[in-house]
Amino acid sequence: MDSTAFAAAVRPEAAEWDARGGLPPDVVKAVAHEGFLDTGRSPAELGRLCADFGGVCSSLRALITVQDMVAAAVRRWGTAAQRERWLPALARGDVLAGFAATEPGAGSDLSAVTTSAEREGGQVRLRGRKLWVTFGQVADVFLVLATAAGRPVTVLVEADRPGTAVEPVRGQLGMRAAQLAHVRFDGVLVPAENLLAPPGFGLSHVVATALDHGRFTVAWGCAGMAEACLRTAAEHAADRMQGGVRLAGHQTVRALLGRSLADTSAARELCARAAALRAAGDPEAVAATVLAKYVAARAAAAVADRAGQVLGAAGCAEDSLVGRFFRDAKVMRIIEGADEVAEQRLGEYALRWRP
Repeated sequence: MDSTAFAAAVRPEAAEWDARGGLPPDVVKAVAHEGFLDTGRSPAELGRLCADFGGVCSSLRALITVQDMVAAAVRRWGTAAQRERWLPALARGDVLAGFAATEPGAGSDLSAVTTSAEREGGQVRLRGRKLWVTFGQVADVFLVLATAAGRPVTVLVEADRPGTAVEPVRGQLGMRAAQLAHVRFDGVLVPAENLLAPPGFGLSHVVATALDHGRFTVAWGCAGMAEACLRTAAEHAADRMQGGVRLAGHQTVRALLGRSLADTSAARELCARAAALRAAGDPEAVAATVLAKYVAARAAAAVADRAGQVLGAAGCAEDSLVGRFFRDAKVMRIIEGADEVAEQRLGEYALRWRP
């Protein structure tokens, strides 16, 4: 089954996942069984997958995002033994990953993390607390950003290691089915071979690789969200009668739909451009991905807002896709680089165009 067909098949269940606060285990198994966790896709293929899933459920798309973030980091910076151990298991879904970077005092500025990783002979001992770990409630392994002797490091930590404590997060604004958790590491010991890349590479190399991949998948997921909201609003406007006139007959409604079409089209085109540059190995791909995520996240938020205006009370219903995406879209403008951080990076990029 391709991703479009799979997304269509599970779409009726997505509102229930959101209300219940988690993806059913059988859905996660089905995603793995269909090969959607395989990280060997081309950028364009991965993008289409995330757009399909993003148009149904942001948490379903997030499952792909987190697996791909961790796999990308291992593939790029892991040893041969680490790649052999982790990549096949991640692709099969035998192991679910969590990306543990954010802390109470380290959000956009991850250089401020205080989680420590101290060498003790052939082992590493971790102490610290991480926040907002997507699928942290069910993850089998965490990619943890820490510091060792003042230098950033990344460590793969199995969730069943003694001293690892998972604190489920519920009732957050958006992505309510993503089974978020805060995770505490109280003197957790892992083998030194679980260190990913040399000390000093943890933030600038490993985490940067993971975030770049995450940003790319979020961008495509946001494009899918925007398109789903536009489609829902257009169908409602075409069918709904008000005062003997279809909603689509009102100029104001058509203008809302027109602006939304422009936003969704721009988001999709920028995502496609980022995919093409990534496939070509072009150094401009990183900036193109930042731009795509920035524009697509804002498009998702704007289109969800307009769709809510078109649907009226129907958009406020408990099982409303538009209402769910309205909440999710706010989260998209924060994760993998907040709007304001992206604007600074894009401003720096724009200055390079100066004659």
